[in-house]
Amino acid sequence: MSAPALRISKLTKSYASAVALTDLSLEVAAGEFFGLVGENGAGKTTLIKCALDFCDVGGGSIEIFGTPHRQTAARSRIAYLPERFVPPYFLSGRDFLRYTCELHRRDYDETRVREMLEALELAVGALDKPVRAYSKGMTQKLGLAACLLSEKELYILDEPTSGLDPKARALLKRELKAQHARGRTVLMTTHALHDVAEMCSRMAVIHLGQLRFAGTPAEFIQQQGAPDLEHAYLACIAAH
Repeated sequence: MSAPALRISKLTKSYASAVALTDLSLEVAAGEFFGLVGENGAGKTTLIKCALDFCDVGGGSIEIFGTPHRQTAARSRIAYLPERFVPPYFLSGRDFLRYTCELHRRDYDETRVREMLEALELAVGALDKPVRAYSKGMTQKLGLAACLLSEKELYILDEPTSGLDPKARALLKRELKAQHARGRTVLMTTHALHDVAEMCSRMAVIHLGQLRFAGTPAEFIQQQGAPDLEHAYLACIAAH
């Protein structure tokens, strides 16, 4: 039996006197499309930063495909897009993608790059422009393209639809579904519960730094006795 893509056991994290995560345990199986849901400040981004070893943890353990998260080898199988993605302003789009391909040890393939830009509806002409000239939506598409071109086993995407218009959101969801169908594991944080219902095989709710639910969207709705995912979420956080 293969190791989970992500295994978090009894994770605790505090910032000075503020407790961000408390005794949180969670598993994301390899090949899952997993949605992480919670209010702003609930602990979603902190959990991701801990998993990526961007900050120390107060207690507990984290494994990525069975490897302790503090080991560099664990992160070699991950591509990550932060919520506030800001690429180096002085690079062109092409230079940025060349750079990220090199970081991920992938050859830069202009044909593949153009196909990805087309899938995300980012004009090919943007490759020649400095990223400081990009709009918010263009910048987000560039970051998503960089992640997906890495062809890593696990994509960790923090609010991936941020700044995207409705058409771009639909195209991104189509591309993420295609990546998942090819065996990639996708872990995304989102406030869009309809996206979770549509795309995610499992989900988790974090509220006030604690795990309140982990399972399928259908199980969550049934547990809360709600007509849909939004009402189930409201019922869940109201109970805590």
